[in-house]
Amino acid sequence: MSILIDKSTTFIVQGITGREAVNLTRECLDFGSKIVGGVTPGRKGREVHGVPVFDTVAQVVEHNGGAVPDGSVVTVPPAFTKDAVFEALEAGIGLVVIVTERIPRRDVAQMVELADLRGARIIGPNCLGLIVPGVAKMGGIGGPAKDAAKAYGPGRVGVMSRSGGMTTEISSTLTAAGLGVSTAISIGGDAIIGSAYAELMPLFEADEQTEAIVIYTEPGGRMEAQLSEWVAEHDSRLPIVAFMAGRFMDSEEMKGMSFGHAGTIVEGKEDTAAQKIERLQAAGIQVVERIDEIPDAVKARLHEGAA
Repeated sequence: MSILIDKSTTFIVQGITGREAVNLTRECLDFGSKIVGGVTPGRKGREVHGVPVFDTVAQVVEHNGGAVPDGSVVTVPPAFTKDAVFEALEAGIGLVVIVTERIPRRDVAQMVELADLRGARIIGPNCLGLIVPGVAKMGGIGGPAKDAAKAYGPGRVGVMSRSGGMTTEISSTLTAAGLGVSTAISIGGDAIIGSAYAELMPLFEADEQTEAIVIYTEPGGRMEAQLSEWVAEHDSRLPIVAFMAGRFMDSEEMKGMSFGHAGTIVEGKEDTAAQKIERLQAAGIQVVERIDEIPDAVKARLHEGAA
């Protein structure tokens, strides 16, 4: 099993004729993903790696006999992202992965609100997408198919990360240790995103393949506090290991500065790495400070659960 996508998942790529999207499409197809169409206004009739291109999402649906794709990967420029996402959501698409970065916050808030109203889910923006090892991927996560296959081996650990690169680093470490990955999700590092850790936990909780969770976390933002609260309230069956980066951000001179992502601005004491570690540990979430510590920490937690 997996969460969000599986071998039958169909999706489109909006902005498919852009340079990044052309590469992303090739990588996803090579990995086994089912891309049923692309959208770039004014480019109807073209093909990208055999994928037909249309002017609108509605045309893709019509071309596919009225079947609405399960998802969309959005790679259009920031000024047009909201329109593209609205178009996908109004067409009935249930999963939207937004790769685009530097989208105005007001636009992101409106996209997330419409997704909630339509019962859909957004991953991102400013993310690399998600991957189910050996099955399918949506987005540029893992890079070319052969590289993604090496880094993401099938297994029993779910991975969630603000950083796209760290999603792959953590998953590669888990794969090398023989634990493997059930589903890995690059959730995006912006201040406003569609799906935070706590919002994805119920999906992992219901997934029989997933036996543990690893998250990558940084100073700044409220996602870790929300996750801690969710774990405490729901008595989660899944042991969670958190890799905490950016301890140096706790120094007074770094206050108010951003570390890596727009969502990592440390505004007060509760946003610091030290406070986050304390909060996570109080919820029973183990925190490690080096990537190479992750596999042993996961194995120990799994052993505790089996005992």
